[in-house]
Formats: sequence, C-alpha cells, structure tokens
Amino acid sequence: MSIAIRNISKQFGAFKALDDVSIEIPSGELVALLGPSGCGKTTLLRIIAGLEYADQGQILLAGDDTSARHARDRQVGFVFQHYALFRHMSVFDNVAFGLRVKPRRYRPAEAEIRRRVKRLLELVQLDWLADRYPTQLSGGQRQRIALARALAVEPKVLLLDEPFGALDAKVRKELRRWLRQLHDEIHVTSVFVTHDQEEALEVSDRVVLINKGKVEQIGTPESVYDHPATPFVANFLGSVNLFHGRVEDGQLHLGEHQVGAADGNDGKAVAFVRPHEFELVPGWAERDGLPATIVRVVSVGPSAQIELSRSDGELVEVSIARDSFRLLGLGKGDQVLLRPRHIRVFQAEAQAA
Repeated sequence: MSIAIRNISKQFGAFKALDDVSIEIPSGELVALLGPSGCGKTTLLRIIAGLEYADQGQILLAGDDTSARHARDRQVGFVFQHYALFRHMSVFDNVAFGLRVKPRRYRPAEAEIRRRVKRLLELVQLDWLADRYPTQLSGGQRQRIALARALAVEPKVLLLDEPFGALDAKVRKELRRWLRQLHDEIHVTSVFVTHDQEEALEVSDRVVLINKGKVEQIGTPESVYDHPATPFVANFLGSVNLFHGRVEDGQLHLGEHQVGAADGNDGKAVAFVRPHEFELVPGWAERDGLPATIVRVVSVGPSAQIELSRSDGELVEVSIARDSFRLLGLGKGDQVLLRPRHIRVFQAEAQAA
C-alpha cells in the first residue's frame, strides 16, 4: 500500500512539531524517518497511524484519504520502542491478541488464528518460545514478538517507532539486519523512526531527513550521504569536520591557507570534510594544505583515528587505514599538512538559514 503525506502541519501550543511536510512512499518500500530528538518524526508516524490528527494536510493510503479515520480502520500495524507486550499472556497469546479482539464478523476461526500465529512465530524465528512469557525473553526476543503481533492482523502498512532504541548495540545491529531480511520476504510498506543514522542508512530503501518539523532531504542512503542537500544533512550524517572559510577560484581558503579544490561560487562558505577524506602529508614544508599538529592517536581495529590541532586551536578528526598510518611514521606531536580529497561546500548564508 502506498502512502502519500500531503502538506501535514501539527502544532502543540506554541510549538510547531510539523511544518508543511509532504512525502510520497511507494508500495513495498522501507523508509526511515531520521532526525534529532524533537524534530517531529514520531509525531508524523503517529499521524500516519491515526494516533494523532494533523492540524492541516492529508494522509492518503493507497490513494484513499484516511486523515479523519480512526487508527483501527487504517489497516496499520504499529511497533513501539518498549515492546508493549502483555506480561500476563504467553508469547503465543500476545501474537494472537489482535486477531482475537476483532469484531466477530471479521474474526478468523480459532484454528485459523493458531495457524497464522504459528506461521508468524516461525517467520520471526521464535516458534520454540510460544509458551513462554515476556519476562522470560531477552530484549531482542521481545521486540521480535512485538513485530509478530503487529503483523498478525495483516496490516497494509507497518510503522515502527525507534524499534531497537531500548536494546544494546550488538543486539541492535543483529535485529536491524534481521528486519531488512524480513522486509524483503514480506514486502509490506514500512516506515520506521530512528535518530540512529547508521541504522537508517543500513536498513532503509530511502531516508527522510527531518529537522525542526521540516523535511531537509529525501533520497537513497547513498545519495543523502554522498550528496547532502543542506548543511544540516552534511553535519548530521556521519562524522564531519566543519570549516568556516571562503572560496576563491575553485579553491577553499582558511585564513592564509589554501586547503583544496571546492565547488561553489566565490565568497564566504562553510565546508564539510569527513574524517576518512583527508590525506596526511608529513611536515609543513609544502604550501598547499592545512597545517596541524597530531595530539592523539587511537589505533584500534583496521583504522587509526587521529585527532589534530590546527594553528588556531580548532580540532580536526582524521581516519585512515592503520597500516597506511604506520608507514607514515607519525605520532603525537608531529606536524602535518591536511589535504582533503573531497570538500562539500555551502555558501555561508545557507548555514545561517
């Protein structure tokens, strides 16, 4: 089922949670709503579900305006961050709950309910826990049961609000990989809210970046990461180093230093460079580059994470392969030139906006 979000606005008192938001989600797509806390992403998810109503705008499901329709009539499944399982019910009965409370004329026969629940528990790979209770499960298992319960009523749309937010990092990584595989099997249109950029980029077909109630950018994980449309997106996605300088004749200048090639019109600019996009040149003898001094090196795993201090005291983070860093023979206190291989430039007024 496709979702069309048309000019949605929502205000709580003086606070504008959503400001004229429009998004088109094709049927079968898995979309992440990504942004900082308080940006409006959960409010938007609840409006799609019918748990909140917009002040203006429309929610169309498969072309049908459901803006004024009650949540139970939207054929939407909702998974909350904290599972919301019934502690007094077994895993099996939790998953069956939504089917058993349907109005009698829509309620499947008990044999059909049992068949459907068994299939769903197999789908989430927890059929062997059917007789246990939520308190006997791990956090990751409880979240998978919550997802099975949402799917039991055969929703046309699946909505997930920070589904893995209460779990530790290792379990989160396992579950988001599992969610992607599950989505590829069932192909139900899905929208999930997260403030975890790695989660959004790894799992979704498309990412919607939201900031202060407005959509900043919509695109594939690759496009929003490699081609950020605004300073907010560049700064929010992944680690970045921010520089305030000027562009002259296709070069970024920071003070008296010419740092590297940069697109954009001449004038004041803000520039973003990711830690892995720097080249380190030992010494300050050459002219082109940004002088810096190494103040800390963390060499764990395949990469060396290097913290450097510019001449003005600002810190810069650089990440390079550990073997490459070892060959440079550099260490704490050494002077280097920083040369970015890629610079994302925005005119200074874009940052102010």
